[in-house]
Amino acid sequence: MSKYGVTHYLSTANHPQTSGQVEVSNQGLKRILKRTVRENHVSWFEKLDDALWAFGIAYKTPIVCTPYKLVYEKSCHLPIELEHKAYWALKHVNFNLKTVGDHRKLQINKPNELRDQAYKNSLIYKEKMKKIHDVKIKNRIFNVGDRVLLFNSHLRIFSRKLRTRWSGPFTITKVFPYGTVELSQPDGQNFKQNGHRVKHYFRGDVP
Repeated sequence: MSKYGVTHYLSTANHPQTSGQVEVSNQGLKRILKRTVRENHVSWFEKLDDALWAFGIAYKTPIVCTPYKLVYEKSCHLPIELEHKAYWALKHVNFNLKTVGDHRKLQINKPNELRDQAYKNSLIYKEKMKKIHDVKIKNRIFNVGDRVLLFNSHLRIFSRKLRTRWSGPFTITKVFPYGTVELSQPDGQNFKQNGHRVKHYFRGDVP
């Protein structure tokens, strides 16, 4: 590239965004990494392959199968199982071209049927989860003096992705109309926050 006077710069997106389904999958990977890296957040990339493998072979209720099966049309097997199945299939077909052709046509159509069924199962699961979630929604009532935790991932306070997103506890000093609350901190000034970003603190460790 330098031959033509072109300078190549490498960069990454400041805030990459994807679809909601990808975000859900990423959250699953983050949960696995949180449990494997523990306090050593620097080594997360060393555990990424294991996390991807565990996520791929885990049964997913929304699609009623594993992500591995959704891609490769079959469950994950160890090498010795693959060798045994391949030998059995070869012996069963016995080089019969017509049988092989018919079997291959079924194999070509089966992945599409599997993915269509997984998509329908996902829609049914989302509808059920929405109904369950809506039933459990309760209005949060805050009073002056309550101890609360603050969800502050958008405030750019944390330096590491795998750390907890809740900080505090803080004390409510004033409650405003329409859900706004004023929080106090021991070594700083009071500040206002939306009530949707706080939850009651019942002592114990911060989640």
